[in-house]
Amino acid sequence: MPVSRNEFLARMASWHAALQPLAGRQFALYLEDSIEFAAALCGAWYAGKTIWLSADTLATSIDALKHKVDGFIGAFPPECSPINYPSPATSTENFVQPAADFIAVVVHTSGTTGAAQAIPKKLSQLTTEVATLEQLFGARLANAEIVSTVSHQHIYGLLFAVLWPFSTGRAVHAQTLIYPEQLAQQLASRRCIVISSPAHLKRLPQHLDWSPGNVQAVFCSGGVLPAEVAISSAALLGSVPIEVYGSSETGGIAWRQRSDESDSAWQAMPDVALRSVPGSDLIEVRSPHLFDDAWVRLSDRVQMIGNGPENGPENGRFLLNGRADRIVKIEEKRIALDAVEQMLSSSPLIAAVKIFVASENQTARQHLDAVVVLSESGRQRLQEQGKLAVSRYLKALLKNMVEPVAVPRRWRFVENFPVNAQGKTPEALLQALFAEKDDSKVKKPSNAPMYILQHRDQQHAELEVRWDRQLPYFAGHFPNAPVLPGVAQVHWAIKIGREFFEIPDSFHALHGVKFQHVVLPDDVTRLTLQFDAHKNCLSFAYSSATKQHSSGRVLFNA
Repeated sequence: MPVSRNEFLARMASWHAALQPLAGRQFALYLEDSIEFAAALCGAWYAGKTIWLSADTLATSIDALKHKVDGFIGAFPPECSPINYPSPATSTENFVQPAADFIAVVVHTSGTTGAAQAIPKKLSQLTTEVATLEQLFGARLANAEIVSTVSHQHIYGLLFAVLWPFSTGRAVHAQTLIYPEQLAQQLASRRCIVISSPAHLKRLPQHLDWSPGNVQAVFCSGGVLPAEVAISSAALLGSVPIEVYGSSETGGIAWRQRSDESDSAWQAMPDVALRSVPGSDLIEVRSPHLFDDAWVRLSDRVQMIGNGPENGPENGRFLLNGRADRIVKIEEKRIALDAVEQMLSSSPLIAAVKIFVASENQTARQHLDAVVVLSESGRQRLQEQGKLAVSRYLKALLKNMVEPVAVPRRWRFVENFPVNAQGKTPEALLQALFAEKDDSKVKKPSNAPMYILQHRDQQHAELEVRWDRQLPYFAGHFPNAPVLPGVAQVHWAIKIGREFFEIPDSFHALHGVKFQHVVLPDDVTRLTLQFDAHKNCLSFAYSSATKQHSSGRVLFNA
């Protein structure tokens, strides 16, 4: 249902009326509907409130916020006493325009290189960055509608999916499109601009109809987009992604749109100045997107393209050569995590790898852990020889190249890295793979598939499920060509769903169940779950890179 300008202003006035009389200036905001989120955000600003953005409403996130804010707004749990969907109010007489140096939001770093840090943003930073985006890309967007696969609870989604389109009058779709099927459905009926991330673009299934003629532009940020993914996603969507380089701390720094896989140079944004740090391969940045006018040193290794120590927007071109701040000390040995990852990546068994520092408890010595996405040959070896043999082989690969303490102690092999709502892989998600499934301590029942949580919020969950050929469901179904029975797929959708949602005990009915492609022994599938608490309905879908296996809805009695 379209929301008109006047309806939006009325919602903004309602939020303003609810927030303006409250004591305190710091409030946490979480709303999944981007239009209601924007109304609450603007209402809070006119009421003089600084908004803290939370990536989710999990207990750990709330615990980190509750000592920093004066209250909670939106879809937080009841124990937070949140202000939620206030009564209608239409008067805008008490609106006070915030000053340019007003601290409008506090965002958080992604946590991909350590603990998340709070970053304050002045209103002038946000408005300047929106103006930069319109200057750079506005002409090519025309009047297409904005659809997003990333959350507006992070700076990238906030700018691209809320503030930029709202300030320029472009239509915005209220819901974040978590699943590829949702995105394909939207693209089938309208001209769209897609706001996405590397994690989402890597997982576009080839079997869906992507209506490439309806894609006006694709934006990608939040991490490095591999060249092959940029080209493959362009083939599906009909538009080469416009990649944006920046961070929560710095705002936007540069952009690129590849012409082919060898085209990897970045171009600085207007008014963004870059300069090399003498004696190193680091650079410093100064721009109106920063909190002040000081030069800020980046944590990426950079090769400048151009002349002179300082490169302005005319010649501010450069190549990124990895991060420079991933140097750790373990037992007095300096270890470059990037270097260890690069050594492992040289193996034909590995498609991608992430290394991080871990300890099994607060008093234990630190060590390295590895999460690995195997190549096709790696998956074949894992299937034939098992996890222990593959991990021993990879350890042996490193032993002649690094100190013993730089060899990862524990290994996890996954189909894809787990990602959060911003499409990033914080260390906390990698650590959870070991906490949830330590082979030496936790044994799953012999009739249970192996599954790893990839993403979760209040209504959705996405998991990677591995259907080992030893599971009893394959026995006798069928003797010479085993496949996974449909009843087992429904059973595990419900059983796993109960781990994440408060689903009633009493089953009522199955609706819309479809079994389209069989699941074979040792297949790895993506299970997507959505629970509607008002209808007591659990929707499920099993899919893989090229196939939709099954889907349906399970209804329960209240």
